[in-house]
Amino acid sequence: MKSRMNIYGLGLLLLPAIFFAGCVAGGAAGGAAKDSAVVFRSQNYGAAASMVQAEEAGGQYRRDTEQDLPGTGAEVLRKLIKRANLSVRVDDPAAAEVSVQALMVRYGAYAASTEIDENSRSYQIRVPAAAYDGFLAALGGMGRTLRRSESAEDVSLRYYDLEGRLAAKKELLKTFQSYLGKAKDIEEILSVETRIMELQDEIDGTGKELRHLANLVDYATIELNLYGPVAAAPYGGPTLGERIAELLGGFGDFVSTVLVVLTGIVIYGIPVILLLSLLFWLLFGRIGLVKKLWRLAAGKGGAGKQAAGARAEPETENPRP
Repeated sequence: MKSRMNIYGLGLLLLPAIFFAGCVAGGAAGGAAKDSAVVFRSQNYGAAASMVQAEEAGGQYRRDTEQDLPGTGAEVLRKLIKRANLSVRVDDPAAAEVSVQALMVRYGAYAASTEIDENSRSYQIRVPAAAYDGFLAALGGMGRTLRRSESAEDVSLRYYDLEGRLAAKKELLKTFQSYLGKAKDIEEILSVETRIMELQDEIDGTGKELRHLANLVDYATIELNLYGPVAAAPYGGPTLGERIAELLGGFGDFVSTVLVVLTGIVIYGIPVILLLSLLFWLLFGRIGLVKKLWRLAAGKGGAGKQAAGARAEPETENPRP
């Protein structure tokens, strides 16, 4: 009996130890399973980590650019949008137009828009930024400068920000494209393809904005206005011949107006008169429908009065006693 009690007591003492060991073993197994799951996901589902790294790389690139660019002072790193407005007085606008065309060929520029008047020319010229100063000086030497204004917009931060974001999105797109082949089911494939389409749209939009900004940076814009010589004598009013011509022109307008009125009377007045005459002939003329109706109505009224009188006479001849 004592041996059995000792065995039972020893078993009771060992139960907590066994339970504790089981918990430790279960925790170790759970940790191992968790670690294996993490390893599996890191091997097959590494897009999330790559995405974070790519986004952080792009953000770090933009932060480095924003911190370093203003302090460098290097003109090569600056992205400037240059614009100018130039008005020049020339002796012959037609000859000046030929000179402008020759300068555009020489400096690799082109006219985005052109407006030609009798005594003036207007151009919107796009010239490579490297040739901007020389081209502008050559235009100013064509005549007397009436007005000149210049501006330069610094878009360096915006330019490099778009460039960094575009590079980060392209790297992220490659990561998702490589992950597409490792997807295990339809749901994962659809989610990855959706994200790829979204990234492609973002890349297209950012790339379009960057290209537009790069075009403004690479080609400066010059608004050029060429004016011919001013007339020597001021305008003194109309001459005698001009006044006579104006008077004759006014008389001609009056005659044409009268002819239009007469034509309208002939076209519209005669048919109206004929129609009114026909109605009068039918109603009051030889046919006289209105007269006949009036006579008929008057005849019926007289006959009624005679009948009423005839009925009243016997009553007056034979009075009651």
